[in-house]
Amino acid sequence: MASLSVKPGQRFTVPDWQNNSLLISSDAEQQRFHSHHIRQEGRALRNETGNQARWDEHNTRTRLNDRITSVDRWREALARCLTDIDLEIDALTKVKEAAENAIQAKNLCLDVAIECLTFRESRRDIDVVRDPVEEELLREVKVIEKTKKELQQRVDDAFRQLCLLKEARQQLSCDHRHKVETLELDRQCVSFNVTSGNISFKVNPTRIPDGTTALREWEMSSQCNKDRAEAEMKASVDLRGAITLSIAQTNNELDAQRIATEFALRKRIRDMEGALSELRWQEKNTLEEIAEMEEEIRQLEEDIRKRTLDLKVAHTRLETRTYRPHIELCRDQAQYGLTDEVQQLEGTIRALQQKRTESQDALDALYRQLHRIQTDIGYKTNSLQLDNKCMDTRRKLVIPVEKFEPEVDAVNRTRNLPRNSQLELA
Repeated sequence: MASLSVKPGQRFTVPDWQNNSLLISSDAEQQRFHSHHIRQEGRALRNETGNQARWDEHNTRTRLNDRITSVDRWREALARCLTDIDLEIDALTKVKEAAENAIQAKNLCLDVAIECLTFRESRRDIDVVRDPVEEELLREVKVIEKTKKELQQRVDDAFRQLCLLKEARQQLSCDHRHKVETLELDRQCVSFNVTSGNISFKVNPTRIPDGTTALREWEMSSQCNKDRAEAEMKASVDLRGAITLSIAQTNNELDAQRIATEFALRKRIRDMEGALSELRWQEKNTLEEIAEMEEEIRQLEEDIRKRTLDLKVAHTRLETRTYRPHIELCRDQAQYGLTDEVQQLEGTIRALQQKRTESQDALDALYRQLHRIQTDIGYKTNSLQLDNKCMDTRRKLVIPVEKFEPEVDAVNRTRNLPRNSQLELA
């Protein structure tokens, strides 16, 4: 008879089997809970870091744009300063050339005076006297030498000032070029994004490069360059005025010596030049006053426009408040305030309109006066040109007509400079 074979080994009970199943289920649930917790934390971390990264990138882009704006403002200021200093260099160069030409023109006068003295050395016997003619010729030689020395000093001053202007321009140009390069780099940085093809990891990108300066130092450097250029331009304008004045004064002194016999005519020319100088001064001041009055009228009209807009707002508020329902339609403090505001604005507008009318009348009067001044300048200019022609004609009696005439206005004896750099001569 066959028997049942039993596999040798440990035998577990049913409770053990059940406990094992429960343990597996419990461990599975715990692992799932732990996994879910980690997933939630990961999601929160992703959201937080993503938002932080976007915000940081936004802040960086904003700061780059602000920096670009700041650098661009300085670039524009330096560009304007470069333009001004180029104009000033050109103007000073022309005035310097005029002074050099004036020195060359004095050589002919000196030669004529010395030749006249040499001729007079041929006098004989009692005629060899120290008469007024000889005194005037010796005085003329001294005046010519003095004026040449003075003009040469002005030329030397102009040369030194040109060197200073060019040095200041070199600094400005270098600063301007650096800012242009900086703008290109910062704009390139603004254009970078995650899809750009030229982005990569760099070695120690947060290092502070050698030669790095502080923001205050950067601003002071550009400001100093600009201030120096403006100071040199101001000095150049003053020097140009002094050179122009020197040319005019030396010409007047030589004219007085060369044309001593035409005293009355020279006095007339001086008087005419003085009158023209005064008229041009009046013309300049009148033009400035006209410009200021026109600007004042524009400001008055702008204020009238602004007060009119304020009045519209007050009217609109008053009208809107009339639609308050029932008992709410009361004359409260706001109502009184709006009413007072309307009255005040209406009075203000009337006063501004009255002042605008008065200003316009004053402007019309200034234009009429300017027309009178310019008409009188034309008359006196014509008279002075006629007198100068007379002087030129009489000059031929004693010396040849000068081959060189400096670029000096025959009316007011000033260099033809830009309007903003002319100096009135007394």
